[in-house]
Amino acid sequence: MHTTRPEAGDFAAFYENYVALVPAGHDPLAALRAQSAEVLATFGALTEAQALTAYAPGKWTPKQVLLHLADAERVFTYRALRFARADDQPLAGFDENAYADASEANARPMSDLLAEYAATRAATLALFAGFTDAQLGRRGTANGAAVTVRALLFIVPGHERHHLQVFRERYAPVLHP
Repeated sequence: MHTTRPEAGDFAAFYENYVALVPAGHDPLAALRAQSAEVLATFGALTEAQALTAYAPGKWTPKQVLLHLADAERVFTYRALRFARADDQPLAGFDENAYADASEANARPMSDLLAEYAATRAATLALFAGFTDAQLGRRGTANGAAVTVRALLFIVPGHERHHLQVFRERYAPVLHP
């Protein structure tokens, strides 16, 4: 049920890269569980000083990235909940940079951010695991584009995979020279 990939038209072209980061035949719920452990290990290994180190001027710190993962996941799952419950009211987009700027993530201990991320992921897994095929097929409009609940199930782990790749490529060399 959860491994059926969303089709063209089930999401905006902008999300194609995220959906593609969940390999064909892979269960996105399994990806969410596995990635949770990876995120907690990756970010949990950072010292407070490392967690405040951006890889370049104007880029987010690891603390901001971690809270961005939780914030974006909440937005995507809120959309999924609304659409799964047949709520057809269009939903606005969100500005991830404005969220990061206003989050005050850098003022919080990493342990708090890790706990918040873990709680968010647990709620995400419970929500998506409870959807039926009919609910996964429902669609709504978010940020001006149609999206199905199934597509959102793939977008969440794909979005996180994208940020984990960026972390390995850009942050890790600066944090672990």
